[in-house]
Amino acid sequence: MNVRAVVVLIVFLLIFSVMVTRVGYIQMKKAVNGHELEAIAEDRWTRKQTIEGKRGTIYDRFGGALAEEIPSYTIEAILDVNSRNRVEDPRMTAEKLAPIVDRPVVELERLLSQEGRFQVELGPGTKNISLEKKREIENLNLQGINFRKEPRRYYPSQTFASHVIGYTERDMSKARMGLESSLNNYLVKEDGFIQYLSDRKGIKLPNIDEIIELPKNGFDIYLTLDSNIQMALEQVMSQVEEQYDPERIMAVVADPKTGEILAMSNRPSFNPNFYEEITNYTNYTVSSRFEPGSTMKIFTLAAAIEEGVYEGDEYYQSGSYQIGGRRVRDHNQGMGWGQIQFDEGFQRSSNVAYSILALEKLGPDRLFHYINEFGFRNTTGIDLPNEVNSLIADSYLIDAATTAFGQGTAITPIQQIQAVTAIANGGKMMKPFVIDRIIDPNTGEVIESTEPEIVGEPISSTTATQVLELMESVVDSPAGTGKPYYIEGFEIAGKTGTAEIPNPNGGGYLSGHGQYIYSFLGVAPKSDPQLIVYVAVDRPKLDLHEPGAAPVSQIFTTIMKHSLQYLNISPSATVSQDDLVEEGVLTKSYVGESIESAKAYFREIGVEAIVLGSGDKVEEQLPIGSTMLIPGEKVMIATDSNTYNMPNIKGWSLRDVMKLATILELNANFIGSGFVTKQSIPSNQTVEKGDYIAIELALPNGVTEDVFFHEEVEPEKIEGTEEVVQID
Repeated sequence: MNVRAVVVLIVFLLIFSVMVTRVGYIQMKKAVNGHELEAIAEDRWTRKQTIEGKRGTIYDRFGGALAEEIPSYTIEAILDVNSRNRVEDPRMTAEKLAPIVDRPVVELERLLSQEGRFQVELGPGTKNISLEKKREIENLNLQGINFRKEPRRYYPSQTFASHVIGYTERDMSKARMGLESSLNNYLVKEDGFIQYLSDRKGIKLPNIDEIIELPKNGFDIYLTLDSNIQMALEQVMSQVEEQYDPERIMAVVADPKTGEILAMSNRPSFNPNFYEEITNYTNYTVSSRFEPGSTMKIFTLAAAIEEGVYEGDEYYQSGSYQIGGRRVRDHNQGMGWGQIQFDEGFQRSSNVAYSILALEKLGPDRLFHYINEFGFRNTTGIDLPNEVNSLIADSYLIDAATTAFGQGTAITPIQQIQAVTAIANGGKMMKPFVIDRIIDPNTGEVIESTEPEIVGEPISSTTATQVLELMESVVDSPAGTGKPYYIEGFEIAGKTGTAEIPNPNGGGYLSGHGQYIYSFLGVAPKSDPQLIVYVAVDRPKLDLHEPGAAPVSQIFTTIMKHSLQYLNISPSATVSQDDLVEEGVLTKSYVGESIESAKAYFREIGVEAIVLGSGDKVEEQLPIGSTMLIPGEKVMIATDSNTYNMPNIKGWSLRDVMKLATILELNANFIGSGFVTKQSIPSNQTVEKGDYIAIELALPNGVTEDVFFHEEVEPEKIEGTEEVVQID
């Protein structure tokens, strides 16, 4: 017994010694098997909850959200047989859910009938649903249907400047294109957290301080885009896309005084809320270059005037022009128009005239000097991603001639916008930009802001004025190729362009009806330009009788008229005071006065007053008082009435229809240009504010043929020469 007792004592002492040593070691090192005890304790008793930040919002110039983070919800169905809140009737639940989430009843019933599952998600249509749809489902009181809240990126204006704004994945984990991508470092959020000690059930311990790290919301971005102009542009471009099915369309609206981009759009476009359906990732206005066509003649003309070598009344022989072994021909099969003046050559878009200016008047060196001065050799530096540069052909003598009239050299639409600001802004060339300012929403501090920047003065204000005069003659002279772009009552100055497209399957260019890029670069009003609009349509599907200018003019005239009206630029700003006395009449305001006195006044001055409603007093008048009316223009008078009937607007000009739509707050979609031929709301039918109306317009028959005569002539090969042909 004694031996056994001693053995047990020794074993006990050894074990005790080991334990004491181990405890002492742990006490000193405060670690077990390399794991810190404090970290283990903190992890076990510390609770940490995420406080979500918010991705920055992208706004238009007036603070309307274009891209924002909103809460969304995913439907979860509880199937656990031990849960009191579970789906007990899969068939009934599926039948009620199906029409809301747009899923087949059979598919939903299959998912809701699975055995051995605690809970399931219900697939497409049940993820990232809106708060409104969540509430609609909640009102069904379906047992076992729950919702998981999660943030997502939402684009409330749908297909709206999509290539400018870009998109993120719905959970905002990745920014994929546009400003969403290029400004991601500004927009991205940082989540915060709250940390505290708790018992093993997760209940916060009393009298314990919390650690709070506040989230950092992403910065907000304010753009120069004007939603009113942008939405009008999107609508008319969608109409043209549906009607003509072109390869692509690109359009830009800009302020020549500042360089601000007011609207920018492309076709094909996309709805960033459904980015899986994108077919075109390219912002053509910034990221594509092509031969501009005759819009380039604006800048050759400006260079010649600035250098003092342009004589508008000087005659030259139109038709064709030999340059070594190559020949440049005018767009009417080289027939030309005989001996004509250089001013008429600009109006008719004569390639020969601009070859002569380039080679005989300016010379290649001076021509390419102005190509540099107008910024065509460098990117504009616009604050949009993936801007590409031009390709200027300047190796041979023929390159000077072809560059002068817009062939052989490839430039981008945004380079043309920047260059034409010099023409529209008294010689000062403005850098285009789309980001107005970046703001920290946590403090309200302006992080960055963009100020208008003059990037060059390639010409004098005198030259700019003379170029504008000639650009106006392109639109309103009998010989001008720009007659489809005329807008009643406004001075429109611009230049048409029809550029050939290199054949992707071999040398030369595509040929055939509609196989060109048709464009127009215009400013208005000419006497004090407030807007630049550039439109290009690539290979539209035209009927045999349709000219290439048809889809371009439909976009240009619609958006220019809408924008001028919206910006309250009246025709009185486009004519001289002497002309006003002879051609117009100054209105008075009759708001608040009787309808009879208003009608008598407008009848006396020879203006047709359209009375809307059956009230006795004038509640609203358009145009307002002290506005000059042109002959044949109408005045809209809204009475103090609760209801209004639609007038018969057939034969009205678009300007008069715009006034009607404004005063009645109608959402108007315009198809075509000219005068009204059809209206979707019949006359005498009651209309309410916010109603939609479709209006078709057309030019008089006699005008159409004359307007487009010079636009549609195919190039003809001349035997024995290598030929350079530019259509318009």
